[in-house]
Amino acid sequence: MQDTRTAIAGGSALRTGRSTGRSRRTWKRILQNWELYVFVAPALIYFLIFCYGPMYGIQIAFKNFIPTKGITGSPWVGFDHFVRFFHSYYFWDLLWNTLSISLYSLAVGFPIPIILALAFNEVRNGFFKKMAQTVTYAPHFISMVVMAGMIITFISPSTGVITHIIEGLGFQSPAFLTDPRWFKTMYVLSDVWQSAGWGTIIYLAALSGVDPGLHEAAIIDGATRMQRVRHINIPTLMPTMTILLILSMGSLLGVGFEKILLLQNPLNMTSSDVISTFVYRSGLVSAQYSFSTAIGLFNSVINAVLLIVVNQVVRRTSENSLW
Repeated sequence: MQDTRTAIAGGSALRTGRSTGRSRRTWKRILQNWELYVFVAPALIYFLIFCYGPMYGIQIAFKNFIPTKGITGSPWVGFDHFVRFFHSYYFWDLLWNTLSISLYSLAVGFPIPIILALAFNEVRNGFFKKMAQTVTYAPHFISMVVMAGMIITFISPSTGVITHIIEGLGFQSPAFLTDPRWFKTMYVLSDVWQSAGWGTIIYLAALSGVDPGLHEAAIIDGATRMQRVRHINIPTLMPTMTILLILSMGSLLGVGFEKILLLQNPLNMTSSDVISTFVYRSGLVSAQYSFSTAIGLFNSVINAVLLIVVNQVVRRTSENSLW
């Protein structure tokens, strides 16, 4: 028994000594590279203050928050706010509008920057290439409020340029602003117009890393331009496409409310109301802080789960050499 106790004490002392030595080596490396840690510190402090710090307030989703009592003094209600949201008549409408707009945007907006990047990469006229890139990049720098105003002006029934063009071709112009059936298309196409050119930058950067020798060898072998795009350029873009697809799927329910709120009106509310706009109205307009926090927490959790699932699916698919 005495030998067993001695062995256990010796093992504990050995583990303690190892952990102490490892800790000293860690602090020594930190002190040797203190400039790098100082360089990273502003970003770390920013995320701690503005991203992780506010997470303390998530607990009001499980409380009946009363501003006069504060977060800690408000009574707990458990999952009552979540149950209320799940059993509400507008739950499925909000979920469907959010998912449909996100999937529509992903289906239309994801491939267009890839196509633009492949097209710009094949342009040999330097002046035309720069001009085309500038024209497609420019809408990205327009503020959301100005962009929404431009959209309303372009499709206005009385003075809209697009409306007059459609009518000039002999067709009846749809009611873009008031017909709920047109809201999602209007939103997605305007989003593509604003962000597609900017999204090509990442793909053009990836294409700039293609070895020119591959194209030269393909030309010698008789490959056409389309064959070189298919067998050289697209496989080069595949890792970048995979990463951006994972990031896009992670925000599937994260439809921004700014443009939707600016384009929304009582006539298109049935197809334009999404989770983010409902959270805004419930929390800031109606002062239902706990209820809106519960909805926002539900939205964030679903996005996190989707990101993990898509990441695992893509990883397993890549391991099976299907990409």
